[in-house]
Amino acid sequence: MRHRKKFNHLGRKAPHRRAMLSNMACSLIEHKRINTTVAKAKALRVYIEPLLTKSKEDSTHNRRQVFSYLQNKYAIAELFKEIAPKIQERNGGYTRIIKTGFRQGDGADTALIELVDFNELYSTKEVKKTRRSRRAGKPTAESNVESVNNAPSDDDAKTAKSETTSASSEE
Repeated sequence: MRHRKKFNHLGRKAPHRRAMLSNMACSLIEHKRINTTVAKAKALRVYIEPLLTKSKEDSTHNRRQVFSYLQNKYAIAELFKEIAPKIQERNGGYTRIIKTGFRQGDGADTALIELVDFNELYSTKEVKKTRRSRRAGKPTAESNVESVNNAPSDDDAKTAKSETTSASSEE
């Protein structure tokens, strides 16, 4: 019976399960998204989210704690240098699991697990575009009044155009 047993054993002994989750976590940190089964993705989420939370504060103690789980210094360096600054404002929920169907060989449910802040398609942050003017500088109030007073009206432009066309037709 598995009463009150919280995590999925994934059909493996404890050392094999720890090694597999550590390798999957390193791959997720390196590639930002990986394809796996739904059960492994859910187990990986439980495994990696506390590590991502610890990486938000860059201290020797946190680096050593995360290293005890991952055992890969390159993954630790990338986690603390690239990923941690991007997830600094987020209060959990660092990963997203997207179900992708069934595997061809054995029919297992497959999923894509990815880091939320590294997918540009789903990012909700919009970049504001500044409106650019054709004028060189910002006009002052006096120059606006002068330009309005000195600007030719539409009627003046039409008469000037008709005069040039009539002059060219006479030649």
